[in-house]
Amino acid sequence: MKRLRIVAKLYFNYSTMNAGKSTVLLQAAHNYRERGMVPYLLTARLDDRAGAGRIASRIGIGSEADMFTPADDLFDRLTKQLAAGPVACVFVDEAQFLTEDQVWQLARAVDDLNLPVMCYGLRVDFLGKLFPGSATLLALADEMREVRTICHCGKKATMVIRRDADGRTQAGGAQVQIGGNDTYVSLCRRHWREAMAED
Repeated sequence: MKRLRIVAKLYFNYSTMNAGKSTVLLQAAHNYRERGMVPYLLTARLDDRAGAGRIASRIGIGSEADMFTPADDLFDRLTKQLAAGPVACVFVDEAQFLTEDQVWQLARAVDDLNLPVMCYGLRVDFLGKLFPGSATLLALADEMREVRTICHCGKKATMVIRRDADGRTQAGGAQVQIGGNDTYVSLCRRHWREAMAED
């Protein structure tokens, strides 16, 4: 009987801040290791809150990872990684910081190298705008999964606000500002609208 070839896919797991995306990534990578397979972890050099080259979850688990910058060719990186040894799956944390070109490079790795790629990141910024990497992932991903979290009212949180040092909601500023619970709050759309109108 002819064996079926497993076809790799590009996955985008998205959510707002503090939904547990890194926890889900780390658990999935652990599952691969537990079965004797080798995952390859990547994270944005820009976000070093857990330390350079480290993916960590708020619940206390973490793992070392290679880092990417906007200048990196990820197809080339993955080709070299495969030449150095087996890779069962690629896990990309902070995928919103990928460039449009890099998402295409990951899609090429899926198509041409038959390498599964699982990306985890934010869908929108604090102004409700798509990150370029997320927009391209939404366009190209074979499968998308929402990692859900809740607003203080109990409804699903789909938006996030940014607060300044005095706790005021910011209605402007650079798209990228690294921060955690002290800076960002996940809200449902209604409460995001109310928060953005307050200040």
